[in-house]
Amino acid sequence: MSKRRGPDVAPSAGPTVVRVRDIGEIAVGLPHLLGFHPRESIVLIGLGGKSGRRVRMTARADIPPPEHDRSMARMLAGKVSTARPVGALVLVVSEASDELAGNRHRLPHRHLVDETCRALERSGVLVADTVLVRGGRWWAYDRADPGVGTPLPGGVSELEVASIATGTVVAADRDDLAAVIGRPPGHDAPAMAAACARIGVGLSTDLLDTGPEPVGLESWAAIMAGVDRCRVGASLRIPLADEDVARIVWGLRDVVVRDLALELALGDEPAAVEQLWTECTRRAPAPLDAAPATLLAVCAYLRGDGAMANIALDRALTSAPGYGLAGLLRDALDACVTPADLRAWLTGADAEPAR
Repeated sequence: MSKRRGPDVAPSAGPTVVRVRDIGEIAVGLPHLLGFHPRESIVLIGLGGKSGRRVRMTARADIPPPEHDRSMARMLAGKVSTARPVGALVLVVSEASDELAGNRHRLPHRHLVDETCRALERSGVLVADTVLVRGGRWWAYDRADPGVGTPLPGGVSELEVASIATGTVVAADRDDLAAVIGRPPGHDAPAMAAACARIGVGLSTDLLDTGPEPVGLESWAAIMAGVDRCRVGASLRIPLADEDVARIVWGLRDVVVRDLALELALGDEPAAVEQLWTECTRRAPAPLDAAPATLLAVCAYLRGDGAMANIALDRALTSAPGYGLAGLLRDALDACVTPADLRAWLTGADAEPAR
């Protein structure tokens, strides 16, 4: 399970409305839709709404070897079609040179684009535009003569404003985005592991002495104290102590506590909650980092950041391949469940999530 990695999917989170006005604007805004600057990528953007020009879902994947063009096209088209778009944009981000077709030049990766268009049309999705983004310019694949391309627009786009409003961090590339939950500089792994061992032994003793309910209450108090530390104005310049992180991640081993922690993503301070899960994911050793990484994925997906949600789930399932909640969420993201659907499940589900 830890090896499963689908395309990066960025659904619309709902409250922020972004409409496509110009193909150049959407091309320059790709980093804000995805959360990172794509490189050598194919990106599909599903469009809908009353105008048929509202961004509904974005799916990205690395450009595959040519022999896998068809399978990649079908997978991406299937992802985007789950959002029931009325149309789609196909964008290729690549620095590859033009290809020679007889005596004429044509844009690179044309076969991949053609396969993607066919896959979308089979799914009943109209292809609005097919575009290459390269070297600060964009080209339309449907032009007979590629020409010199059109410069990407400058200035601040509506997509950039929307990404700032929703808290999306734009990284240089996907690896840089993954570094957000990587080990922090100067991380003392042995000291963190020792703190986790001490806390684990202490909790085992407490469980024998007092039972699960008092221990669960103490775990919840530790989590809420962590949220307090992560509020705006309560800077993490002085990070949580190793013992604090250890107490939180051990507390999340209690399914009742973890399910309560899931609901924090729906509260009044989602940014503080997401910061706490990020800090715990960065510092906790495997497999104790699986729970905060999964909770981080929930927070990120609810605000429409599919790239970070996928990266956090990769971390969770690498650390603990059998972690049920992460697997459940992975299946949901693979099925392109919307943030609104996930929010409704968290609000109304009375069944215990799989562990």
